[in-house]
Amino acid sequence: MTKHADGSLTSQLIELIRGKPITDNDLKAASLFVLDTLACALAGRHTPQAMALKQFLAHRGDAPAMQAFLFGGLAHIVEMDDLHRGSVTHPGGVVVPPALAMALDTRASGPAFLTAVLHGYEACCRVGAAVGPAHYKVWHNTATCGPFGSAMASANLVGLDQEASVWALGNAGTQSAGLWQFLPDGAMSKHLHTARACEAGMTAADLAAHGFTGPAHILEGAQGLFAGACPDADPQAVVRDPDAPWALVETSMKPYPCCRHTHPAIDCALDIVAQAGGQPLALEQIEKVALATYAAALNVCDRPDASSDYQAKFSLQHTLLEALTQGAIGFDSFNGEARARLQGGSTRVTLQEGEAYETAYPDAWGSALTVTLRDGRRFAAETDQALGDPAKPLDETAVVAKARGLLALGQVDADQGEALIAACLALPEDGSRLPRIHKLLMEGAEHEH
Repeated sequence: MTKHADGSLTSQLIELIRGKPITDNDLKAASLFVLDTLACALAGRHTPQAMALKQFLAHRGDAPAMQAFLFGGLAHIVEMDDLHRGSVTHPGGVVVPPALAMALDTRASGPAFLTAVLHGYEACCRVGAAVGPAHYKVWHNTATCGPFGSAMASANLVGLDQEASVWALGNAGTQSAGLWQFLPDGAMSKHLHTARACEAGMTAADLAAHGFTGPAHILEGAQGLFAGACPDADPQAVVRDPDAPWALVETSMKPYPCCRHTHPAIDCALDIVAQAGGQPLALEQIEKVALATYAAALNVCDRPDASSDYQAKFSLQHTLLEALTQGAIGFDSFNGEARARLQGGSTRVTLQEGEAYETAYPDAWGSALTVTLRDGRRFAAETDQALGDPAKPLDETAVVAKARGLLALGQVDADQGEALIAACLALPEDGSRLPRIHKLLMEGAEHEH
């Protein structure tokens, strides 16, 4: 068998991750992100995307990797899964499902499962921080960096040594893929991205456990990921600041079911509603809406004519007007009725890049909003942190409330939902809850054999 070269970025990354200390608070934080991800998955269970994923799985069998495929895809459907700003990835959907499937397969304890989740987030987010902004313009970071997180979590639970773990991440990386073209085409591919990232990482770890080798220099090699898809990569970001907090605790949770790039703008819009007396504005009252934000938000979400629910979730114009005229953003804020209600309003919205926000991105995601009304009144709001960011976190009470809302959206039985919440929160001390969590998930997903 070939040996990996000492000093490869992949080898350094694995050593860094396995050398980081884990506190009780880190395990508790991980349990909240597990709950958030699984609730997101069950929220999307009745959608057309979910039906297609479940029908596909019925033909492919119930192997752990395929269960991770299903729940990874489901977790990304309602657009409320977590977001790590520095890497612009959604780590929960690509780490929690494979970690859960592998933990069940290996009969791991609750703390061992949560440790694997922490390790998976770290690998996904560190690789994501290194791929560079040019990569994100074409490639979906969650899809390309997610297999590394899935493989790292799986390698931990399988008990792979250093060499085999390098193979696992190497073969996860060679499966990196996922293009943004789904968005202008209105296709379902975004959910395939998280599903395949889960499956790819688990498969790579399983193969490594059987001696199947993978490239040690998959990241920095002359024909590796950075050379092939990252024209402005920052390779040292993979191992920079080894003593930084775990990436998981620096990950944001979403309060609104739409693209995270729209959230700073939504926060500003809701602030303006409060300034205007707390009552939503009527569309006919609004003369002009001017937003300044960072370039990536404009690249992904400058969409004045959203023609579907999903495109509306990726439209700054739609989300701004919806927040201003409804005073809230909810699950029904993007449907045909909402789009019809705001028809023609996007012509009043102007978007531009704000230098301060572009400079701060991706470490901080901010926006400044000005709204001018036809009666001459003018309101302004700005933020450099969105609700749910580490600086404005959702506490345990808010996370549980969000989970209840997601489970209700998915029409999960209330008693089953409460049992799932309790089981996830108990994970730091009670590993016996993992089979219960799996049973509740499979029942909730209405998986057909």
